Amino acid sequence: MRAELSPEILALLKDPTTLIPAIAQDVNTREVLMLAYMNTEALALTLATGKATYFSRSRNEIWVKGETSGHSQMVHSVALDCDGDALLITVDQVGAACHTGDQTCFHQSLGNFS
Repeated sequence: MRAELSPEILALLKDPTTLIPAIAQDVNTREVLMLAYMNTEALALTLATGKATYFSRSRNEIWVKGETSGHSQMVHSVALDCDGDALLITVDQVGAACHTGDQTCFHQSLGNFS
């Protein structure tokens, strides 16, 4: 399935030719789950299907979160930051978000400051 962004959404993006960092956040707990990247096709597919779809930099291809692992992300909302160069996606996470099997990719603390 191919999808394209509307001209209105394309106009909001700082540079539609580059990869856009996409932060996935749990819609219920607000925990930050992972950081991935989207190109315009992945963003269009996400908006069209409601399934978190990303661009794999290592494999150089589009991938739907959970397609092979079963650990899927159903999208609740997609927000673009004020500069048009980063996305915040709230998702209903099924299973682990991290490829290591952890709930979040941000499980390695480097220190706490309070």
